[in-house]
Amino acid sequence: MDSLDWDLVSSYAGLLCLASISIFVGAHGSLPVRITPKKSAKGPKSLLQDDDDENEDIPDRLSSGDAWLFPVAGSVALFGMYTIVKYFGKEWINYLLAWYFSLAGVGSVWKSAASFMRSVLGNERWKTFDRNRLLVLKGPRELVSVSLRTPTLLLFPLALIPSVLYSRSETSRKSALITDILALSFSHNAISLLKLDSFKTGCILLSGLFVYDIYWVFGTDVMLTVATSLDVPIKLLWPKSVAFASDRGYTMLGLGDIVIPGTFVALALRYDHARGYKGKPYFYTTLAAYFVGLLSTMSVMHVFGKAQPALLYLSPACIVSLVGVAFIRGEFLDAWNWVDDGDMDGDKKEMTDGSVDDGEMNGSKLKKKRE
Repeated sequence: MDSLDWDLVSSYAGLLCLASISIFVGAHGSLPVRITPKKSAKGPKSLLQDDDDENEDIPDRLSSGDAWLFPVAGSVALFGMYTIVKYFGKEWINYLLAWYFSLAGVGSVWKSAASFMRSVLGNERWKTFDRNRLLVLKGPRELVSVSLRTPTLLLFPLALIPSVLYSRSETSRKSALITDILALSFSHNAISLLKLDSFKTGCILLSGLFVYDIYWVFGTDVMLTVATSLDVPIKLLWPKSVAFASDRGYTMLGLGDIVIPGTFVALALRYDHARGYKGKPYFYTTLAAYFVGLLSTMSVMHVFGKAQPALLYLSPACIVSLVGVAFIRGEFLDAWNWVDDGDMDGDKKEMTDGSVDDGEMNGSKLKKKRE
């Protein structure tokens, strides 16, 4: 029996840690920042009020209808890139995409760095820094309004560094470290901003992409061709070496295998948050299931020596873990019918029997809010 290849094991372990940490951080970034906006006497919010600058807008939630379209849109985009690579070559598309992701990477790294600094300093300390607002007006009408705290402005030069280094590298030999920095920032922001509205939507999304991944990996060479041809920061890389040498190449994990399950895990965290569960049972269960699912993917890939569709293992793992913990806690219907409308406090207020939920009552149904 051959000795264990510790270089390869270290590579798998590195990717597992990077992906899991990315989901952990992104999920916490999806939690709402509790703010108490000041209301003006006339109703509309004044431009001079101390709103929560970068967190004042509540992004739209991804609905069940949107989830059904994800596999279709993904298939069209994937096959389009495959056609371009196959018939027109990969050089020029890599060149264009490299510049696009370099520019997008500036904003992504900047936002991630600001979020990290804010979490380190805390909201109260963060709000003591000066708020700088840029307004573009046309007469009395506001066209553009950007509000940034002073530390955010100071982080901008640092956010430029990864993109500048990436764009100046040779297309055929991008730095794995720079690629990972950009990819992790994209992953963090995607999980933080791309929010599912319910577990029902999450199950539809994971189930649809489960079929999508299997077909494009096992049924054709499209996924593998695109993944190995495009040299852009939409994947995590880890060298197959304990010493981080690049001689043996890298193991690779696409961002879709992090972001899609990550949005589901983030929803579980928001559910725990809405119910006031201090132990975060749904979050840690689904995160552990993701880890086990990704470990299974790598194990099968290693044994059979063939690329595996990660969502073949990740989608069932996340769904089964969610259903399992809900049934064990006796609150499956409550979790299934819950809708994340962004109002974390509102979920704790009224129960169907008129009582107040303290966040620790299990198996209760909340009164649904409708327009």
